[in-house]
Amino acid sequence: MPMRLTRTLSVVVVVMCALAAPLSAQLGQLGKAKSALDKGQKATDAINSLIFTDAEEQQLGQQVSDKLRVRYGVVQDKAVHKYVTLVGSVLAQASSRPALPWKFIVLDTDGVNAYAAPGGFIHITRGALSLLQNESELAGMLGHEIAHVTEKHTIDAIRKSNGEKILTDLGGSATRTQILGAFADKLYENVFQGVYDRGDELDADDKGSAVANKAGYAPGGLGAFLTRLDERNKDQPERNGLFASHPDTKERIDKLAKGITARKLSSAAIVAGRYKASITYKPVPVTQVAQVADSKLGMSTQAAIGSEKKSSSTVASAGARGGVPDRDAKGGSNPAIVIVTVTKAEIAEFIKGIAG
Repeated sequence: MPMRLTRTLSVVVVVMCALAAPLSAQLGQLGKAKSALDKGQKATDAINSLIFTDAEEQQLGQQVSDKLRVRYGVVQDKAVHKYVTLVGSVLAQASSRPALPWKFIVLDTDGVNAYAAPGGFIHITRGALSLLQNESELAGMLGHEIAHVTEKHTIDAIRKSNGEKILTDLGGSATRTQILGAFADKLYENVFQGVYDRGDELDADDKGSAVANKAGYAPGGLGAFLTRLDERNKDQPERNGLFASHPDTKERIDKLAKGITARKLSSAAIVAGRYKASITYKPVPVTQVAQVADSKLGMSTQAAIGSEKKSSSTVASAGARGGVPDRDAKGGSNPAIVIVTVTKAEIAEFIKGIAG
């Protein structure tokens, strides 16, 4: 019998056997197929429900920022906030999302750290400002945090790893407000702990240095600061603060330098004089950074905003206990935002100081 005819008869036999199967079995197979389709649709719906508008990003960022401000307090110095906001605004204009309502907040703690929240909320600590030496270093640090926002690293990290679990825990009848609230809680936890994967950190380094360069600053500012911070933390038994989940510091510095060379980034402004005139904080050795036992990770946003009291569980220095000194650092008692405004004319004038 020819080969083609043999195959044809085989197919006919298989089809006839399938038709001969009991109706209940056929219905069972159809039910399984429908169930698989339903699960696929639910998965698609879940993913779609974790896509946020710009307005929702800002809502999430506001809730994260509220908690950070309660945890660390805010430096109540308008001049400092104005200066940091001017530097940040120049960088934001050079970023891929200049239209976001960017906010730059100085947290009142000796811990050296910075935090990016969705929607354009950038936080830098008083301790970090004390360790920086010039405006190009500040630009590198703020540029790194701005890149976390423009690339949506914090949101994507949760969407990839915890998003569906958050929805499952809430149940199928959860409102959009409940979803946003649960997401904000997880975002705060991740931002506070510094949970970024290696790729996101290197991406933020790369894009942050490019933004600083585009604004006129020497793109090596972040690398210079990281070198100094690495020396400060060399005796720490655990990764500390800004290094909590970052790639190896020396790897970051090396990749930053190679990236700058490869892309021929050549801006040269350091702007040390204006920085030193604007920021006068003195750095505190890491072993003397006072810590608190209660990190307030479990506080709800409303509870946090409703209370300005700090934990009384304060120790004299980082060396007195375990933990992560810069992350667990004691903060100030006032979480109130310091409102500053910068005009286009002020930004234009400020930019002249970079070029000059």
